Amino acid sequence: MYVAHRRGEVALGEGVRLGLRENWQQFALLVLVNAFVGGMVGMERTVLSPLAEAEFGVASKSATLSFIASFGLAKAIANYYTGRLANQWGRRRLLVMGWLLAVPVPLLLIFAPVWEWVIGANVLLGVSQGLTWSSTVIMKIDLVGEKNRGLAMGLNEFAGYLAVGLIALLTGWMAGRYGLRPYPFYLGLAIAVFGLMLSVLWVKDTRAFVRQESQRPAGGAPLGHVFWETTLRNRTLSTITQAGFVNNLNDGMIWGLFPLFLAALAYNPQQTGLLAGAYPVVWGVAQLFTGKMADHLSRKKMLFWGMLLQGVAIVLMPYFHHFWMLLSLSVALGLGTALVYPTFLVAIAQATRPQQRAESIGVFRLWRDVGYVAGAIFSGLTADLLGMEYAILGVGLLTLLSAAVIQLRMPAETR
Repeated sequence: MYVAHRRGEVALGEGVRLGLRENWQQFALLVLVNAFVGGMVGMERTVLSPLAEAEFGVASKSATLSFIASFGLAKAIANYYTGRLANQWGRRRLLVMGWLLAVPVPLLLIFAPVWEWVIGANVLLGVSQGLTWSSTVIMKIDLVGEKNRGLAMGLNEFAGYLAVGLIALLTGWMAGRYGLRPYPFYLGLAIAVFGLMLSVLWVKDTRAFVRQESQRPAGGAPLGHVFWETTLRNRTLSTITQAGFVNNLNDGMIWGLFPLFLAALAYNPQQTGLLAGAYPVVWGVAQLFTGKMADHLSRKKMLFWGMLLQGVAIVLMPYFHHFWMLLSLSVALGLGTALVYPTFLVAIAQATRPQQRAESIGVFRLWRDVGYVAGAIFSGLTADLLGMEYAILGVGLLTLLSAAVIQLRMPAETR
């Protein structure tokens, strides 16, 4: 399957064959690695917002959500440069660099004496996530070729976001039983160490697979300027990019504001962990199916209905406070996100040449994760000025608007 080259590399030769079945061992390893990547985010999902007020006296919602803004901005920039540098430096090298940056994050959170340490830890975490998650995404796309690209992305995002949800559930339980610090972050330290070990010892670089695919007839027209085409000019790529931005805008609100909203409704940490964790768990598991759907169904329709379902679920959240209703809305939000997340990447890969694919994905992920910054700022300021219910409602309306943009602007022939 692989032709030996220098350590951590795969050389181009007869042994380089595109396909999920042909590369299942390396693919499965990358799925496992991405589960550890997702676990690093899950470590914070239900703990940091309550920690801000309980241990650091941060009362302002916008100040509380500053950790998400710092995370999103750092991750966005790292995503962009991962896409730009993937062909030059190698995917594996960037993956290992990301894990090296992840190791200090739980330690900073355990020993943080002031809230600024938490902000700094999330800058590190954002850069780490940009390097690690983008690298695993690009490497899986490299390995499988076009035929099973949707399935590959579904498996990748399934592993990552299932881990986000499960670790969020686990840290919520740990916080309720043992306190907000330090035990949830011990788990994060173990995740970082194991992720680094797997990446150093067994992951192989996949640039040879890109060279192999480049020898085949190209599926997408060459882009004149990858950044601007992906951001604004190309109707397919830029429409996907705006939807990714809004998707993470609402995810940033759910991450930072939803636990505070639940606390205001007198839910305990275990209940908060279940309600906040159900959404990424459903999001992760459902991508096992929606990823494969993206190989066969209209990608435009999947993106439209996914954003629409997200918007409806979020708009209803301020009006239904019963546990089971909120759980149902979290499940609906997870299903909507599962429809769009692997489809974003599949559609971008389909619309770009192999040589430009990594950079275009990097640009998309740049703007998508700027959505975390926008979500933190918008929902935090709105919550401080008008209340958390209006912040949630506003984010839901923006998500519905994004669905309308997909319907009106994305070319109808896009699969």
